[in-house]
Amino acid sequence: MTTAAASAGSHRTNVRMEIRALRRLGRASAALALQWAASAAAQEMEPRAYSDVPVGTNFAVLNYARSSGQVLLDPSLPVTDLQAKINAYSVGYSHSFGLAGHTASIAALLPYANADLTGNVEGTPGHAYRSGMADFRFRFAVILLGSSALTPEEFARRTPTTTLGASLSIAAPTGQYWPTRLVNVGANRWAFKPEIGLSQPIGKWFIEGSAGVWVFADNSDFFNGHRRSQSPLPVFQLHGGYGWHPGLWIAADVTYYTGGRTSVDGVENEDLQRTVRYGLTLSVPLAAQWSAKFGWSRGLTASAGGNFQTFSAALQYRWFNR
Repeated sequence: MTTAAASAGSHRTNVRMEIRALRRLGRASAALALQWAASAAAQEMEPRAYSDVPVGTNFAVLNYARSSGQVLLDPSLPVTDLQAKINAYSVGYSHSFGLAGHTASIAALLPYANADLTGNVEGTPGHAYRSGMADFRFRFAVILLGSSALTPEEFARRTPTTTLGASLSIAAPTGQYWPTRLVNVGANRWAFKPEIGLSQPIGKWFIEGSAGVWVFADNSDFFNGHRRSQSPLPVFQLHGGYGWHPGLWIAADVTYYTGGRTSVDGVENEDLQRTVRYGLTLSVPLAAQWSAKFGWSRGLTASAGGNFQTFSAALQYRWFNR
């Protein structure tokens, strides 16, 4: 065999090995990236997201969430016993206002996250640590059906009624991202979630439900210049709870998301999501304008991705425009 032929054969072998490695690593990183984002979003559990508020209401929020558990990967991958511990810190702000007679709101969230990942790669123990700013999140919401836009004084005298709302959430690619790494804090892509939600008061009880879908742009610089795509990820939430008085309430939460299969350079991965999570949320007033919110959730079923237990705590300050 000539030197040129041997070189060509070696090159073809190396290309095939690189493609196989990319497929395996792409599947692993897809699951990690999805669960990183889900943890930062508190696993898509947010009761009272479509309850009515008076116009001119402002909220400033400090939030901490810790998620830990197993990351479920394709059994054919050379990565086993993958465990993750993720800490997410965020500061947020929201403001409500009148829009054509309806109550609307805008909200922004700036998160920071760190994560410890441990597991075995082809039988050898491995460890990775990431820390940095995560992707900025923005949400616009409007109450379509229910009471009209009310001042705080009018709101206090109203009779609670059924509300139907819609929202658009946006995740911007502002987080820390290195194209030479398979696991990053930021996703290096835009993501959008249109959603509708219904809130029904029943005396001091309430029932809420919402349906939305995350739609993802491509990451065109995934792992040294490859393109990573993700199919839409529908998300459904159901909440039921009881409120003793304004600011003091508890809710039982369930969320289900399915879809979100990824591909790298057009090669589809076996990482279809079918996940059910359940949890509890408690809101407690601390003073006239201060309140705290505590959350706990864990996975009931998961076909791929993270099967995490999450604890969260938030401190909230409220004031009204005059």
